[in-house]
Amino acid sequence: MNKAGWWLGLCGLLMPLSARAQKNTAPGYQVRQVANGKVYIITQTDAHYTFDSARYAVFIPDSVSGLQGIFVHQHGCTMEGRGIATAFDLQYQAFAKKWNLAIVGPDLYSAKGNCHDWRNPGSGSGPALIKALAAIGKASGHKELAALPWLLWGHSGGGYWALSMLREYPKRILAVFGYSPAFEPGAYPPAALEVPVMMRHAGPAGDACCWQTSIREFGKLRSRGGYASIACTPYQSHNYSYVRYIAIPFYEAVLRQRLPSAPGAGYAAMRPADRSQAWLGDTVSYNIYPAQRFPGNKRNAAWFPDSATAAKWREYVITGTVIDHTPPPAPNHVRGVQVQGDAIMLSWQADADIESGISHFNIYRNDQLIGRFPETGTCQNFDTNGDDAYPRELPALQIGIPHSGASSSTISVSTVNLFGLESARTVLP
Repeated sequence: MNKAGWWLGLCGLLMPLSARAQKNTAPGYQVRQVANGKVYIITQTDAHYTFDSARYAVFIPDSVSGLQGIFVHQHGCTMEGRGIATAFDLQYQAFAKKWNLAIVGPDLYSAKGNCHDWRNPGSGSGPALIKALAAIGKASGHKELAALPWLLWGHSGGGYWALSMLREYPKRILAVFGYSPAFEPGAYPPAALEVPVMMRHAGPAGDACCWQTSIREFGKLRSRGGYASIACTPYQSHNYSYVRYIAIPFYEAVLRQRLPSAPGAGYAAMRPADRSQAWLGDTVSYNIYPAQRFPGNKRNAAWFPDSATAAKWREYVITGTVIDHTPPPAPNHVRGVQVQGDAIMLSWQADADIESGISHFNIYRNDQLIGRFPETGTCQNFDTNGDDAYPRELPALQIGIPHSGASSSTISVSTVNLFGLESARTVLP
């Protein structure tokens, strides 16, 4: 392993320039080629906005010919400058690739550092998103972006924004996930009751800003028969949670039921949630039941699109996370190029585990572990505050190893996810 380690420092230099550098491709936007697709970056300003600017990073998978939906991951108050990280998140990119989604990482900025300037769609943050999607749709060749349905995710003030978008644009929205949503958006129109919503709160009971917001908004929706659920993790906090481990399965269950069947069909083609598959959860005992067999007041119970989501919710509210029990996909396109003497530069590609991302890669000669990439730490992780991926910019997946080329020697690569599960090994041809 030590012999291989000195090659790791070369990774950033050997990475193709297009993966590292910004390139101006047209007035008004930039594009970066990343391993799994392209990230388009555009900034919107308008004299009518009550905030200073809205910057959007939009990831589009290279493998997708026609997009079917958009995942919007809105940061919270005082988190300006961090929003675009989601577009570079390997786990969310794998999620987007599977479901033919674009990812939007918004970065809403106010010089006063006040999310009150952008938290309401009427501030301009709603129209700015719509305008940015139309512009990137033209730039990318995916004009369908302007009319695709949304999955909304929001933290704190961003959670308020997501719920406020549900008020303003319910017929455009597939689902909403609120991570510690703050403040109180107000009344919802009837169309919002058809949109699956999950809210998570934590920490001391009675917190008026966020804990009580989740309780109130859940009550508003469920009391009218809305498809709302609530998840409390009392031993965590407003800014600490493994929310993606419950948000992604929630979204996937909704997408199976509601995503338009034809690429580019638009939000008007969204399907209704399948009420026959619904489950309900008791928010006190955490017991779960098929909706028709729930023993108590159904309007007080958390609603889930299916039994699998209900089971993961129960695990999440009891333990604070959802454990991944399946290994990640194996690496692909493993290649080796001789660089000097008996050394080769080994390279590969990989899709992240949708359930738990990528921790690192193991390199084997026959059955002996000879290398690890990266040498220490993780390939990419996420913080438990804003759910932002780090590091954002990743080195090329390549490592130098000594290799004699003997026919009896087999080199292979495996992926390890963030729960320590290892994929099958992919052999160097």
